[in-house]
This record gives sequence, C-alpha cells and structure tokens, in this order.
Amino acid sequence: MSRPAANTKNQTKLENLWDSEVAAGKPEPELLLYRSNLLGSDKRITNYGGGNTSAKVLEKDPLTGEQVEVLWVKGSGGDVGSIKMDGFSTLYMEKLNALKDLYRGVEFEDEMVGYLAHCNFNLNARAPSIDTPLHAYVPKKHVDHMHPDAIIAIAASENSKELTQEIFGDDIGWLPWKRPGFELGLWLEKFCLENPSAKGVVLESHGLFTWDDDAKTCYELTVDIIQKATDWFAKKLTGKPAFGGEKYQSLDVSARHEIANQLMPAIRGMISGQNHMVGHFDDSATVLEFVNSIQLPDLAKLGTSCPDHFLRTKIRPLIINLDPNNPDINATLDSLETSIAAYREDYKSYYERCRHDNSPALRDPNAVVYLIPGVGMITFAKNKSTARISAEFYINAINVMRGSNGVSTYCGLPEQEAFDIEYWLLEEAKLQRMPKPKSMEGRIALVTGGAGGIGSATAARYLEEGACVVLADIDADNLKDVHGSLADRFSNDVVRSVIMDVTNEASVIKAFSNCTLEFGGVDVLVSNAGIASSAPVEDTSLDLWNKNMSILSTGYFLTGREAFKILKKQNLGGAVVFIASKNGLAASPNASAYCTAKASEIHLARCLALEGAEQGIRVNVVNPDAVLKGSKIWSGDWLKERAATYGKDKAGLEEHYRQRSLLKRSVLPEDIAEAAYFLASDLSAKSTGNIINVDAGNVQAFTR
Repeated sequence: MSRPAANTKNQTKLENLWDSEVAAGKPEPELLLYRSNLLGSDKRITNYGGGNTSAKVLEKDPLTGEQVEVLWVKGSGGDVGSIKMDGFSTLYMEKLNALKDLYRGVEFEDEMVGYLAHCNFNLNARAPSIDTPLHAYVPKKHVDHMHPDAIIAIAASENSKELTQEIFGDDIGWLPWKRPGFELGLWLEKFCLENPSAKGVVLESHGLFTWDDDAKTCYELTVDIIQKATDWFAKKLTGKPAFGGEKYQSLDVSARHEIANQLMPAIRGMISGQNHMVGHFDDSATVLEFVNSIQLPDLAKLGTSCPDHFLRTKIRPLIINLDPNNPDINATLDSLETSIAAYREDYKSYYERCRHDNSPALRDPNAVVYLIPGVGMITFAKNKSTARISAEFYINAINVMRGSNGVSTYCGLPEQEAFDIEYWLLEEAKLQRMPKPKSMEGRIALVTGGAGGIGSATAARYLEEGACVVLADIDADNLKDVHGSLADRFSNDVVRSVIMDVTNEASVIKAFSNCTLEFGGVDVLVSNAGIASSAPVEDTSLDLWNKNMSILSTGYFLTGREAFKILKKQNLGGAVVFIASKNGLAASPNASAYCTAKASEIHLARCLALEGAEQGIRVNVVNPDAVLKGSKIWSGDWLKERAATYGKDKAGLEEHYRQRSLLKRSVLPEDIAEAAYFLASDLSAKSTGNIINVDAGNVQAFTR
C-alpha cells in the first residue's frame, strides 16, 4: 500500500534557507512571499495554515498616483508554506490607523472585522484575517507570527512569563492571553512603543511574534529565536522521562495495524451520523510515546492551548479503552458505543455551560482525536486532508505538552476561552462561507482493475466528486503510473494504491484491510478487474475456462464478500458496482468462458442486492460493450481473436462495433465511469439489483 511517511520528530537544527541570490532584486511583496514560503516549509516553525506574515510597502495609489503605505498580510484561511501572491490581503495603513478612532472597546471588538474590507487597497478581494491588526500596529516593516512547538511549550507553561525572560532576556517580551483581534493588536503596539529594543513577543497560550525593518533579518530572527527555544528545551529535558514515564509498551507494527483496522470502521460508523467521516491513523514515535505514558489521562483531558491546535482537534481527545498488556479487541469494540456516547454527552454539557445567547448552534459533538494506548492515534474529519492535518496539530500539541510539562506545568486553554474561540461568531461566518461539499465527499471507494481504462476513469470521476479512492490492480507498473497521475490531479491525500490479485483470498483481505487503515473504512466497491478470452468451445481449455471463472466470478465474490464485512460493521449503507459486460446478457460466438463468467457476475450482484438491502447496501451492475480505448483487455490476443471472429482487421474492429450498435456511437471508459458514478452516488439511492447497459444500444442485451 502506498502511503505518506509518518510524522516523526526531527532533532536536526533549523536551517537558514534564505538564498541571497534568489532574493536579489525581488520587490518587497515578492520578498514577503519568499519569506513566507521558507517559514512554512518547516512544520517545526509553524503548522499547516498556522501563523501569518506581513510587510508594509510603499505603493502607488491607483486613483491619486501618490505613494501610500500598504500592509501586505496573509489573508484569511491561507497557509504560509503554500501561499501565492494572490493569497495576501492588501490594506491602506492610513485607513487601518483610522480604525482606532472607531474602536468602542473589547465588547465591540468583532465589529472591527467588518471595517477591514473598507481598508482594502487596489480592490483586493482577498479577505483580511482576524490577525490583521496585530501586524498593522507593530511599528516595523516586517512581522512574522509563527506557532512553533518550542515557543508554544513556553507559552502554555504555568510560569510562561518567567520562562520567556529566562530564555530570551529583554530581546523577547511576553503578553498574557488575549483572543486574537483588535484589542490584541493595540496591546502589541503599546508593547512595541514601550519596549523599542525588543525584537518580538511571546503570546501566552498562543505563539510568537517577531519583527524587523528588513525582510531577511526578520526571517533569520524568527528562525534564531525558535532554535534558541529548541536548544534550551533539549538541554533541560535531557535524561528526563517524558510525560511521567512509560506505563505501556507499544504493540508490534502488525498488531497495531490490525487493531486500528478493526477500530476505524466501527468508530466511523458511530460518528458519521451528520456526515461521512474519513479517518487517518498515526503510530509515529511521537504519538506512541504519549499514548503509552503515565500522564496520558491527565494531560489529554486538559486539551490543547494554542487556538490553532484547538480549532482542529476539539476541546479534548477520546482515549479508547484498550490495555496493550492484555489486548482484547472484542471487549474494546464492545465498549466503543458507550465511550463515544459519553463523549458526546460531555461535549453537549460543555456547550451548555459555556454558550452565550447568540452562540451558533451545537456542532458535531463527536471527538476528532482518538488515542489508543500501545497502538497510536486515529483522527476523523469530513475529508482526508482535514483528518491528516488534525493529526498533525495534535502531534504539535503533544510536543508542546512534552516540553511544557518537562520544565513547568502545562496549562490548556480555560474552558470558556476555548468555547469562545470554537463558537466565535467570526469563525462561524467563515464556516458558512465554505463551499458546499461535493456529492461524494467523505466517501471511500475501492476500485479493482484500477490501473485499466475503465478503472482509472471511474476513480477519476469519484475523485472529482470528492471521494477518497484506493486503486487495486495486479499490474504494478501501470498501477504506479495511474496512481501518480491521479495524485497529481487530486492530491496525495485522497489516492492510495495496492497490489491485489482478486483470485487470492489473502490478497483481497489485505487490500481491504489497508483501505480501512488508510481512510477508516469503505463505502463503495467497484469490482472491475477482468480479462477476456476468445476461443471456440472445442478449443477452450480447462485452464482457460477456470481462469475466466477465477477472475470474473470468484474474484467478484471475494471482493464483494470483504466489502460486505466492512459495510455491515460501519452500518452506513454503501454501494457495490459490478462492471460486467453486455456478454453477460447476450451470447457471443467463440467466447463461452468469458460470457458465462460475466453472467455469473450479474447473478451474483442480484444475490448480494437481496442480502444487502436490509443494511442499505445497494448492489448494481454496469454492462459495457466494446470499450476499446484505454482498455487493457483489448490488447494482445483478445483484440486479434475478436477481429478474426468478425472477419475484420484490427483497424476495422472499432468501426464494426460502432456500426453494430443502435446509436452508432463508440463507447468510452468515461461513459462507463459516469454510470458507475451514478450507481455509487445518492442519485441512485433507491436503486438496487439493477443493470445499466452502456453499449450504445444492443437489442440482444435489452433486459427482460
């Protein structure tokens, strides 16, 4: 199974990546972009989507032609590591300064966000972030705001002010916790004016601000300050057991994966009531050190400190009841429903305790992070990238807790402060602006024969609609190529591939196990792996007959059986799509083995439709005909044999099939993919046991 590398700790020093030759001649906005991408390229400096950067630049006013000072600052929702020029908001500094006269105090702080759009320069439509005033009012040209674990470990400590002074002296100041916004921007300005020699400030429970009037110096300062904190912790923590020491030892890799494979579909089924969730599993050394520790229960219930961590991981994680010294997976599975229900009730109580009259409605009360002693961590979210990023953020939180508890006492955000961030009206407005989910978002599909024309086209169609896809094929080289192509188009997060022989029971079981480990379960099986053979019956050997039956009949049984096991465990319904053939309904000369095996597929689908209906599992069939383009079965002997059967040469066979059809049209892999999408999506929610012929019309294949 192809999957990204695990997130592990990197003890190497931060590297100064600034290349003066690359930076030479860049105007200030492009230097800001360069600096931002460098900072965001190392997750030890800031996490995905976390932190922001800015530069105050002289620009020509498009109306007056005069030189004006403009704040370039990372816009709302961006990521400094991948940001482009259009990801920055631009605002008149003169207008931003004028906002101070409109500010009516902390209780009216949120209204200031509405004024930011009135400050936009050059009609820039990029929405300014809530942190804009924090950058605007620091009286320096260049400002970095990062969320490095080493700094947050200081910021989340009980005596964070004293630690900041001990480590940095007067170079870096300290400010108490304040939710990001206009008031905090004024605090930063006041601090800078009162401490003109300071190079930055640690914000309690939040992160780091650094500044300078030169872009390169600002970048190097940020890196140096983070490295200084990292080195200080390394010295202080040497020889100290993390998190109070080890309570459990990790199970071996195969046992960890087997347990995660059992847990993920079960959890997914219990938490996908509002939306289908996608899972991510992490058993890196960082995670295992935490979940195996003595202090796991006490630290986990404190939750995270940095607002960015909290928004991605919820108020606290859920610890799964498993004793790795005596693992009983059945007992753990039996306890899941009670544990998950208790978490939901606890979350609802938290909401009721902290809600305001104008708070947004209660959101999904299920946990995001699930910690399993001896095994690792599972995260669930509406899509794979969010689940993965949530895991990364909780690893950041683990690193923070390790450092903070190792030199002081770790402090999570106070409950009311945490709620006020999670249910902030401005955060709710941002959520409401998010695009509507695609039709298959949160769905997980396994496509056999995924390296072929029909399989890859079907996978692409599902990915277009937001699904996660596992490509399964026996052809390693083609599989690698198709995987790479689809990952380039749709991202590495949503595509996986696995070598699978549909005739081998162990291979099929392993492929489905890997699917659940990668994404948390399965919702759609497209059984498409196939071969084709052509021979008069008297020339059909037993080996040829058995090969057709093994791949086209037994293979569909094995994949269908494994899909049913997971679908029933999840109890979320699901869809099975068999790619059969017109030949399963209409006999063809010199193809008895192929036609019979395809007929077997169709009848198996009918049987499974009966068995799956009570659990909402729909089973349907697509019957293609003469899909020559991109189809592997039309290469080699099959193409030659079918051409000979109809007295055609190879070049004339496609035209023969086109003219044979009622509609006189060629059938393409994308046509089959569209039918497979329809049968997997909610568009066909009331269809099971059906057959869709995609053959351009063949009267012999009309269903009766």
